[in-house]
Order: sequence, then C-alpha cells, then structure tokens
Amino acid sequence: MPLTHPARLSAESRSAHIVRMWRALQPLQTVVSFMNTGAHPDDETSAMLAALAWRDGVDISYACSTRGEGGQNDIGTESGAALGVLRTSEMEAACDILGLRMYWLSETPEDTIFDFGFSKSGTETLGYWGRDRTLARFVHILRRERPDIICPTFLDVPGQHGHHRAMTEAAHKVMDLAADPDFPGSDLPPWQVKKLYLPAWSGAGQAYDDDLPPPLGTLVIPGKGLDPVTGWSFERVGQQSRACHATQAMGKWVAAGKERHFPLHLADTRVDGPDTKLGSGLALRLTDLKPCPHLEAAQMGCDAARAAFPDTAKMLAELSAALAALRRGDAALTPAERAAFGHKLNRKEEQLAHAIHHAARAEVLGFTDADFVRPGGRVGVSIETRQGDAETLMVEPCLPDGWAAVAGELRVPEDAATSTPYPDTYLPGLPAAPCLEALITAHGVASSIRVPLSLPPVVLPARSATLTPSMAVLNTAGPKRRLSVAVSDIHPEGAEPALDMPDGWRSVRTDEGFDVTLPEALPEGAYTLRLTLDGQPAQSITRIAYPHVAPRALARPAETTLRAVNVKLPGARIGYIGGGNDRVDHWLAAIGLDVTPLDDRDFETPSRLARFDAIVIGIFAIRFREGLSEAMPRIHDWVRKGGTLVTLYHRPWDAWDPDTTPPARLEIGQPSLRWRVTDQNADVTVLNDHEILHRPNQIGPDDWAGWHKERGLYFAKDWDAAYTPLLSMHDADEAPLEGALLSAEIGKGRHVHTSLILHHQMEQLTPGAFRLFANLVAPRDA
Repeated sequence: MPLTHPARLSAESRSAHIVRMWRALQPLQTVVSFMNTGAHPDDETSAMLAALAWRDGVDISYACSTRGEGGQNDIGTESGAALGVLRTSEMEAACDILGLRMYWLSETPEDTIFDFGFSKSGTETLGYWGRDRTLARFVHILRRERPDIICPTFLDVPGQHGHHRAMTEAAHKVMDLAADPDFPGSDLPPWQVKKLYLPAWSGAGQAYDDDLPPPLGTLVIPGKGLDPVTGWSFERVGQQSRACHATQAMGKWVAAGKERHFPLHLADTRVDGPDTKLGSGLALRLTDLKPCPHLEAAQMGCDAARAAFPDTAKMLAELSAALAALRRGDAALTPAERAAFGHKLNRKEEQLAHAIHHAARAEVLGFTDADFVRPGGRVGVSIETRQGDAETLMVEPCLPDGWAAVAGELRVPEDAATSTPYPDTYLPGLPAAPCLEALITAHGVASSIRVPLSLPPVVLPARSATLTPSMAVLNTAGPKRRLSVAVSDIHPEGAEPALDMPDGWRSVRTDEGFDVTLPEALPEGAYTLRLTLDGQPAQSITRIAYPHVAPRALARPAETTLRAVNVKLPGARIGYIGGGNDRVDHWLAAIGLDVTPLDDRDFETPSRLARFDAIVIGIFAIRFREGLSEAMPRIHDWVRKGGTLVTLYHRPWDAWDPDTTPPARLEIGQPSLRWRVTDQNADVTVLNDHEILHRPNQIGPDDWAGWHKERGLYFAKDWDAAYTPLLSMHDADEAPLEGALLSAEIGKGRHVHTSLILHHQMEQLTPGAFRLFANLVAPRDA
C-alpha cells in the first residue's frame, strides 16, 4: 500500500535536515574503510560501527554469510526462506541508520550458504556451506568493496556458534586469497586487505559461552562519547539500528553512563610500523593517497566545509570546489594509481555529491501508489522537488532495462524479471533501480545522487496462484482419504488451473479449487501436487510486509506437499494457548485431534479450563500472551485436578520464572549453546520406560529419523524431584543432556515440558513429531 500522509510525516520527523547534513559531512574526514564480518543479520557490531562512521567518518561495510533463515521469529510465523527474506529487509533498514554498505555471501534461497540451524563447529558449518564456495564469495565481496580493514564480530573459539567460527576462520584465509591473482573464485581484480582485527572481548552471553579468553587488545575504539548534533551516544545509535531486527527482539535502551569502549586485537597486518590507531599505516586522507595539488585542494575544501557547519551557504561553496578539485585529481591518476586507490576517489565523489545535495537544501521525493506490480503493469509515481540553493535541479527516473516512465507512471515490461528477494548487495545512498536520479548544479559544478522511491515496487511473477494448503498431513490411521486444495489469487485472471498429481490420485474441480481423492491403500511417505495455469507451471507468492521494513515477496513453485503418517490418537479434548510463533494447533487438528485455540477468558476462568483434558502452551507464549503468567496458578490447579499440561520450549527471558511458571520448579539452561543438541541426527537414549513413549504410539528409532535443523534447544537445566527425565541426547564429544523431555505427576494430573523443536518438525512434516505429540497430550493413565 502507498505511504499514507501520517506515515510520510512520521518518516520525515525521524530525519531532520541538520542531522542528515551533519552525517553527510563526516565521511569527508578520511579515506579509511572498515568491513565488519559475521554470519547472520544482527551480528554486526552496531555501536562500534556507529562510532566509526558517525564520529570518525570511516567508510563502513558488512559482509554477512547467511540471511538468518534458521533464526527465531518474534513477530510472526515466517520461517526458512521466508524468514530469510524478512531478515534481509530488516538488515537493510538497520544499514540505513548506520550508513552501512551491505554484502551477502548467500545469493539465493537455494544457496548452500544458508542458516541451517545452530552449530557448534566451524568445520561442520563450512562442510554444509561448501568451503570453496564460501571463500570464493568472500573473496569476491572483498574485491568489490576493497576495504582497508576487516574485523569479524566473533572469535573462532570453542563455545561459540559454529557459523561465527566459520566466518572468522574464513576471514584469516581471504587476506591472502583476495590478493592472489590466480585465485579462481572471482573475476575481479585482486585486492590486498591491509589489516585484520579480532574483537578483544568475549562473545559469551545468553546464547554463547566462549571457552577461551579473548586476545589482548592492541588498540581501543573509543565508544563512550556523544554525537555533538543529536546528543545521542553511539551505543544508542547502534541500538536504534539493532531495533530494526525485530524478528530477533533486538534493540535495548542503553542508560547514560553505560556506554563502552571497543578493544581490538591486530591479528594480521600487511603494513609497516606500530599499530597505535585504527588508521596506522594506512592512507588517512586524500593527500595521503598521492602528493597532488588537486587532491590537496579537495581535502582542504572538505575540511573547510566541515568547519563551516551549519552555515549551508559556505558549506555549499566549499563542497562544490572540493568536488571540482577531486575530479581534476582523479583525471590525473596513472593506471597503477587508479588500480591502487581509484575506488577511494570514486567513493569520495559519491560522498561529496550527497553533502552538496544537503548543503543546497534540495529536496527530491518520489511516492509510488503500489508496492507490488506484475509484468506489463503500471505503478503511479509522483515526484516532489525543491531546488533550494542549487543553481539547477533536474530529476530523472533511473529504471531497469525495459521499464518506461510515462505521464506519471512507471510502466513495467511484459518480460520483466521477478524481483529478487535475496539481493546480494545493499548500498545506502545508492539505491537500486527503479529510483530517481537528482542532478544538481551548484557554483558551476554538476553532481548527481540517487534517491530511493518511497516504496520501490516489487515485481511479482507473471503466472501465479495461492495453493492452500502448501503443506499438509494425512493420518492414515483414520478413514479420511480426501484433501481439499483451494486455489486463489490466480494471475492472470481467467487462467485455467490444473493439478499434476501422483498416479492413482483423482481430483474434481470445485468453486474453491480441487477436491482430491487419495488411494485407500496409501503408503506412508511424502507426495507432491503441482499446480499449472493454462498448462504452464505456476508460482506461489509469499508477500512479506511489516511496518518496519520495505515489502518483499518470495516466489516458489505452486505446490502442495502432503505427508501420509500413521498416528494413533488419544481421546482427548485439547486446549491450545499460542504466542503467535507456531502453528501447533493447526497440525494437531490436521491429524484428527480435537483442538480448540483458547482466548484470554478461557485460561482466566476455571470452569472454562475444566472443559479440556490437555492444554498445550506454545513456544514463547508465556511472554507474548498477555495475562498468561498471571493465569498460571489457575492452570496449576487444573493440572492437580487431573489435567495434562504440555509446555513447549521457552527461553529464560520469555517470562519463564522457574519457581512460578511450571507447577513444580523447572529451570531453563543458558547460555543456549550449552543446553541444546544441534545435530538433528543425534542418538536418542530412553532413560525411563514411561507411558508417554508407549501410549497410544510406540515411539521407536524410526520416530527420531528425518529430523530437520536440530533436536532441540533451551533444554531444562535443573528441575524438582517430581520431574522424570525421559530422554538423553548430546552432540558429538559432549556430555549427555537429559532436559529435552520431562514429565511430572502433579496431583491427579501431569506436566510435560519439552525442549524438542516439535513445532518446527511438524512444519517440516516429520512423521515422528506427530506421533510423539499425540502421546504428549494423552491424558494420564489412571
């Protein structure tokens, strides 16, 4: 949807001109560039980057391996590639605040470099990602951005996330590989990174637990100052950026006086001399690149513009002169000089152009009337300009190949490619087309910048439909052999849908879609139904739109995957209390269980609770369901009277009080690395021959096969004697963990707590998860 007037005003209120002007001047101090590296969106060292960019003018960038597909989602149910799309958009919003140039190693949702789940080993991680591919992508990014310095966020030490360890190991290797002209993984010219720093602080916290102490700091990046214009600490600026990672519940208030410095350890260097400052041994200013009167004049103009702040008229004159001098210096470069530092002059020209735009008080805005468009479609666009103190201001659309701007519209060609949900680069200040190009002349010097549209339109596939459900389960223990598949949002309108199905399956067209009849003798297994439109394969679109990020869309083949399982069901009435982060109620109902989602009145009233034999509390629900914590004593009474309570995994900070949330004391372990089993194929040992493992389904080795991502996380650490641990499991070379599945007899009832990721396994149609869950909700055998 187009931005409303209140939304436009709100966005403007967060971007005062004097702050934008001040920020545009900071990069004119230096030509030093610094690349942070990590494995996930939100791994960036935000506060340190804010100090480097906002105060010191360092050109900052971030190289990230994955899109965070395997992470948590605190704001919705997107998972896998859809979560990766959302977290990519969140990362871009975070970059906008810092001015952070963004590069991804992972290029597509099908890339081998993906967030496959928690890992404790860098070697394991590179095995999944592909060591050669990881290094090739990393080298290619270094050759594109050409940073002077790289610095991983985490250390390669035991107790740290394996993805982090892999990226830190790779950072050491690419120092040489990026400079090797014979390296086969990139066709860009070689580039020698000058210095590699490591964080001289521990990465331990709620999730990780570094086994080894950090290296000694060899220098310190000061982080305790305040920005002189906004008055914000650099910690606060960093947290403003981190708050964009809403799926990961990032963003915290850092109280005044709680700011910190950032010690770094020089791990590798290719420059001479003592390393007393970040820029030691590097060209710091334009005049350090080459003794040249033009570059000297350009640097003097940059310095004078900064000194003139906030006098925009004087700044504009100095900036224009600096840009003219810079161009003369650039024209005088030899081929060898251009190869060595020509990119720095190009970046300085970009930075000067933005500073000129702000100093001229020019304004260019482009508002679109649609966020999604089809090939052959049109998007209305209105452009607003203010010339300010510029001598001339011209605005032209900057469009992808084949697009046209005609009479207030952007016209999309019939053969337009679908927008990529995983762009490999994001450069604040240099938006991708479609956007606007503003050409300014000030003091006789012309310059141009790119201006993003309010909502750059996302191009959807030419042929698509929504197939519901996309994932389904059928319980062969019951009589049902039918599946209704709804088809909606057909594009182009009037296209004829059909299903490509396994042999022996039959479908009948209905007003809503198809009624599919399955064979009576249906073997257990996975089956795929594919949709065609007019005989051509169709795409299914997941639109991802949240207020804090730009909209995106993920297009995948339109198909329904059905898993046939055999699950014996208990005769139980089940109430479900969800926090909005799983679909457990959907999956339990799908196999034939009697499930009712509970509203707030249900768990506030004992008589309403009494309707149910079992109650399931979904992941994070204690935190996200208002009033649930206060209702737990009533739920405990219900348990003591004979109810079965099943709680799915919670993090310690999800309002889980070990003494009051469960019916008897149960403490969740942290940091999570110590209390999880990341190997989805880890052996499972039965500790107690409990009825949960036998009734109504006999749980055996086959039920632990085919798991996805991991076994579980946030295992229980300590518990009351009333609880019996039923299972033991562990990752390689680690001690067994017994807190994955606990059961306690509480009065006439039972409490079962599990840290197995059953909600995720059901989303992945893992048969054993359905069978085990049916047992968990079975009433206690009297």
